[in-house]
Amino acid sequence: MKPTDRNDTAAFASLGTPVWRASTVVFATLDQFVARRERLPDGFTYGTTGTPTQRALEQAIADLDEVAHCVVFPSGQAAICATLLTLLRAGDHVLMVDSAYGPARRFAGERLRALGVDVEFYPPRIGAAIGALIKPQTRLVWMESPGTMTMELQDVGAITAAARAQGVATGIDNTWASPLGFCAAAQGVDLVVHACTKYMGGHSDVLMGSVSTASESLYRALRDLQAGMGLAVSAEDCFLVERGLQTLQVRQQRQAASALVLAQRLLPHSMVKQVLYPPLPGSPDHPLWVRDHRLGGCTLSLQLQDAGFDAYRSLFAALKVFRLGASWGGVHSVAAFCPADELAARRHGEVSGPLVRLSIGLEEPQRLADDVLDALQCFASHR
Repeated sequence: MKPTDRNDTAAFASLGTPVWRASTVVFATLDQFVARRERLPDGFTYGTTGTPTQRALEQAIADLDEVAHCVVFPSGQAAICATLLTLLRAGDHVLMVDSAYGPARRFAGERLRALGVDVEFYPPRIGAAIGALIKPQTRLVWMESPGTMTMELQDVGAITAAARAQGVATGIDNTWASPLGFCAAAQGVDLVVHACTKYMGGHSDVLMGSVSTASESLYRALRDLQAGMGLAVSAEDCFLVERGLQTLQVRQQRQAASALVLAQRLLPHSMVKQVLYPPLPGSPDHPLWVRDHRLGGCTLSLQLQDAGFDAYRSLFAALKVFRLGASWGGVHSVAAFCPADELAARRHGEVSGPLVRLSIGLEEPQRLADDVLDALQCFASHR
């Protein structure tokens, strides 16, 4: 082999996305170096603004969201915070759904308010009536559908139309449905966030978030904030998420089908007050889910009969297939607990706690059902 052949990438073809690592990006001329920021938002200036591996992932997510642009961030929460910080300044007003992801609510209620932003939480099922809450200084309506833990669906199209009529931007955390289940951009949403940590990564071993938009100006602002705050994403993590996207459809289809089977099995159980899962026929938001969604999600929540904390201890101790953990969307089934006081702190809550959230993995549905049913027996015996 000649020495020059070692770097001849044209002689090598692979089905996988190459992993390009870099902190320093080099330039051929001084003029290019001085003008390096002009390469953004798509080009490369330094490791914090990304490598070709990151751009390949961003384009893949943008394609799934049916928009032109995407920026990835180190976590889903980082993507949410970056979106809020990009749009909001002191004196602005933001409307955030009351059922949003807990850390996002805390960031808005604590950090944004400390920066002089007026934060108002609204009921998840408000629909077109959101228009009455919009003020002259409102800059953003933030949605999450369905809501974390409590699973209320939002009428995204109605909310977006009401906001757009008054010149207000909209954003959504669309992680539960994924782009395969719900196309938020088609409903007019300006900024679509996913916690790639969940479905897109798919294996509970990577942290990442994404923000997709059809707007060139919003895209430039997001990339500028990413670079300015040094919110770098590793090339290896981008590779893992891009690889996860290749199996997203088959995983989500299997997990959604299993989640529906489990929801139907648990619905008549004497220890179950309510199964919170929009794809379940008879659930409060099922007609809206049928109208707007193409595929279900893999998480559902259970509101159980009144019991003390010892009963919940026994339930989680009895689970063998489900593991106790805070995340979801991976190939392994995970159970989480939401204390009653967390739900009670919400201004517009329609569901009282505690809640048990189940993330359905790729295990056999019968095995998962047996595991939960055995745990419910322990729960009943310790009430």
